[in-house]
Amino acid sequence: MPTDLRNILAIIPARSGSKGVKDKNIRILDGKPLLWYSVEAARQCPYIHTTLVSTDSEQYAEIARACGAEAPWLRPAALSSDTTASIDVVIHALEYYRQEGQHFDAVCLLQPTTPLREKGSLTGAIERFRMLDADALISVVPVPHEYNPHWLFEADAQGLLRIATGEKEIIRRRQELPPAFMRDGSIYLTKTSVLLEQHSLYGEKLAYWENSLDFRVNIDVEADWALAEEKVISLKNRFIGS
Repeated sequence: MPTDLRNILAIIPARSGSKGVKDKNIRILDGKPLLWYSVEAARQCPYIHTTLVSTDSEQYAEIARACGAEAPWLRPAALSSDTTASIDVVIHALEYYRQEGQHFDAVCLLQPTTPLREKGSLTGAIERFRMLDADALISVVPVPHEYNPHWLFEADAQGLLRIATGEKEIIRRRQELPPAFMRDGSIYLTKTSVLLEQHSLYGEKLAYWENSLDFRVNIDVEADWALAEEKVISLKNRFIGS
């Protein structure tokens, strides 16, 4: 039976101090701050009740509010390093809203570094999440067959290779490989109960939403930024906010 999720919190984590691309979360991409793309994706989705930008910078917070998001507090330094886990940022935000008397059925984590989401993808992902009554859902892209885990090997303690999946015989034909996916980082959906009780973004029943490889970009270094600029032009009118 589909889950009745009426109240979803979108969180856009946008700390300052990035090293690979300076101030990337507010850097201008096609005329708009990078975090705007994720804020706009949340604002256009009918299932999102509240859109929060979690940041440690007042400058970032001002930009977030100008983009239409909430930024009612600054994230503490202890949760603002490059090693801070996303789950801790999410739980910190939930605790703030709990103290304000607000409860959310689920959280949608939208990383600003994956700014290009196909129109309809976030709404579709939430509807799939609800229909499957999953603990969580992540967005994925297909793994090329040559990197399928059934064709990968691991080295054992003796320096010998074994199939990564543990099988004794390798699958010979590409057509017989089961589909494999990897996270693309653009959508994480998790029930609040799973976040708080299991301290997990994934839970035990994990669903997926398959995105097109066309939109895949994860900005970490300057080369990624250049790719994002190319995709903004080539995908005009296809992604949320365009």
